[in-house]
Amino acid sequence: MNRLAWVVQVGLGIYFVAIGVMHFAVPEGLPDQMSWMYDLPTWLHVASGVAEILGGLGLVLPAATRIRPQLTPMAAAGLAIVMVLAALWHVPRGEVSNVVFTLVMAGVLLWLARVRWRTHPIAPRDHVDVG
Repeated sequence: MNRLAWVVQVGLGIYFVAIGVMHFAVPEGLPDQMSWMYDLPTWLHVASGVAEILGGLGLVLPAATRIRPQLTPMAAAGLAIVMVLAALWHVPRGEVSNVVFTLVMAGVLLWLARVRWRTHPIAPRDHVDVG
């Protein structure tokens, strides 16, 4: 389970950093599933981009460095909230596949938050196991 969590953390971390950066430099010719990015107001691009970049880094860096690793499940939970809000953006636009995708992502992020908070937490660097 710990290895699966690491794979999910790193994969989602890369994904969210990349999508977050894309909010600041929306490329031309995005596929239809991502054409919604052209319709976001600037303030929402900035808010989403910052949240996704920081959340993506938060999924990996605290756990990898073991400096404040309790931030990793918090980052996962925060990104799950971002995904639910994204689903709410897509619902009135009739973008069913995007709603499903973002809700599945929210579910995976909540699973990761639970794994890293309860079942397989990362010990802080200064932790001494007296076993």
